[in-house]
Amino acid sequence: MENFILILLAIAIGYGLNRLKIFSKEAPAILNLFVIYISLPAMILLQIPKLTFSMDTIIPIVISWLVMTISVFIVLGVSRFFNFSKEITGSLLLVSILTNSSFMGIPIINAYMGESALPYVLVYDQLGTFIALATYGTFIASYYSNKSEISFKIITMKVLTFPPFISLVIALFLMGVEFNVTITKVLESFASTIVPVALVAVGLQLQLKLPKEDVKPFSVALIIKLIIAPIIAFGICLIFGWNNQASIVSIMEAAMAPMITAGAIASMAGLAPRLSSAIVGYGILISFLTTAVVFRILV
Repeated sequence: MENFILILLAIAIGYGLNRLKIFSKEAPAILNLFVIYISLPAMILLQIPKLTFSMDTIIPIVISWLVMTISVFIVLGVSRFFNFSKEITGSLLLVSILTNSSFMGIPIINAYMGESALPYVLVYDQLGTFIALATYGTFIASYYSNKSEISFKIITMKVLTFPPFISLVIALFLMGVEFNVTITKVLESFASTIVPVALVAVGLQLQLKLPKEDVKPFSVALIIKLIIAPIIAFGICLIFGWNNQASIVSIMEAAMAPMITAGAIASMAGLAPRLSSAIVGYGILISFLTTAVVFRILV
């Protein structure tokens, strides 16, 4: 329950600060930079070394990557059909693809399915969404934020010098390593700032009344993320004959709201910041209802 309260309160605080004009217009960008350069690398260094591999990890991994891959092609096709700008397409490729598999996924799935389901949540998050954020997310932000002619070399350099990616590479080399208590506490302190800081930034950019030109991409993003993604996950389970706790958790994870950090990356990269924040903010609120519906259908 405290996670839900924090989510709603942080967005409300950001929205209130914006309405009262207490922060400068640059505040959202500064907060997003803090998340990308400090909070997220700390989270990666903290969580990735804890990963362990087993047969139980296969279902969440397969579903997470297939859902993201298929969703990418849907976003590209829809963006081309509606002739969305490069900026909007880049935004949708982040916030419509990357799911809020941990901060929303953990409390929601724990509430519906109990603690026994949480290991599958962590596998989906860390071996699926989390790695995709550091690699795919870095690539999309680099490619779509560049308004000039770009080359493979430029994109490669941006990916290789992006703090979350650097942290991922370091973390993979540290798999199985146990940090001492001091290092762990420091990393936990920085990592814990991701959600409140990123959500306040979302609130600072949130507009209750969307501009007319944002309504179409906004609707497309949430339909793909909250409706089509879990349908894809359900279809994958049918194809492979998966009908167990791991498959139900994976479908629920696919149905979660857009990832908060994906919105922060989109905003930092200049990919329709106002639209990206609206998709994340409203997506979180709407997902409370849609995940309940998905769970009722599954069980």
